[in-house]
Amino acid sequence: MNIFLDNIIVKSGWVMVPIILGSIVALAISIERAVFFWKIKLNTESFVDEIYFLIEKGEIERALGQCKKVNHPMAAVFLAGLLKIEDDVLEIDRAMEREGERQITLLEKNLIFLMAIVGVEPLMGFLGTILGLIRAFMAWEQFSTTVTVDQLAAGIYQAMVTTASGLIVAIPFYLVYNIFTNKINTITHALNYYGDKMVGLINKKKNIAKT
Repeated sequence: MNIFLDNIIVKSGWVMVPIILGSIVALAISIERAVFFWKIKLNTESFVDEIYFLIEKGEIERALGQCKKVNHPMAAVFLAGLLKIEDDVLEIDRAMEREGERQITLLEKNLIFLMAIVGVEPLMGFLGTILGLIRAFMAWEQFSTTVTVDQLAAGIYQAMVTTASGLIVAIPFYLVYNIFTNKINTITHALNYYGDKMVGLINKKKNIAKT
């Protein structure tokens, strides 16, 4: 197996080096993001219902404590709002919005590099194709009518293997990227929805307190 892989890499030329390095980096990013999302798993509805209940009862300290114990963007956004609960509602909303933007940035960490690799890998494969075909035609030109199948095969081999390698790397990591993006979109929607609902709840409590 190792001899087979070594043979592929050697015959495919230098283009295989960035393709392989790109696949390693993409795998590392995918594993890191998968572990990150696994660590922030949360029953969102149950959590927000608990925080809303505590706010309605006026138990802000308990709500703060619950938010501090939970490792999730929702908890961080709620915590930012609760820490400003004595301020104007507009300031509470701004604090939650700022924290939400920060949390989304953390969710998207390194994904731009993953997408770049997904885009570049097929291009590197196509570059290998062009170089392989050039190699084949140069052999054809050099040996003209005496050219052999072996002399042409080297360039064609490089052309096919590099194209296949680029696509083999790009396709699965494109799917992985979309899975992560869908997860981020879901969390972002939840942050906006439940965050607005919390601001409305706090505003309602403040208005009742004034009357």
